[in-house]
Amino acid sequence: MKRPLSRTQSVFILLLWLALCFIVLVSTPRIDGPVIMTLAISAALVFIPVVKSIKKK
Repeated sequence: MKRPLSRTQSVFILLLWLALCFIVLVSTPRIDGPVIMTLAISAALVFIPVVKSIKKK
């Protein structure tokens, strides 16, 4: 069984995800459907484990 993420780890993961989203949004010439879907899927992949880890505590 894995240990739940600490608060520091959760915050660091979320900040890295936000930085990545900022870079993607700034570097794309236009924001269209595939970019939005990619960000939504990445949000799910980041937030679901973080929320589960927080609920375990």
